[in-house]
Amino acid sequence: MRTKAELKEIIDQIASQESPVGIDPVYVHAVILDKLQTIERRLARLEDAVHPREES
Repeated sequence: MRTKAELKEIIDQIASQESPVGIDPVYVHAVILDKLQTIERRLARLEDAVHPREES
């Protein structure tokens, strides 16, 4: 899992000073989004391996 510093770009996009929760929801959301991006990249590689795209 990447650190909070490594996820700063995502954190900056979703940060809110009005959050009343006791956890760090921005970091939690950044971790979730980071993992989804990782899954998306892996899926794209798998799809390319199964069905290579034609080069123009």
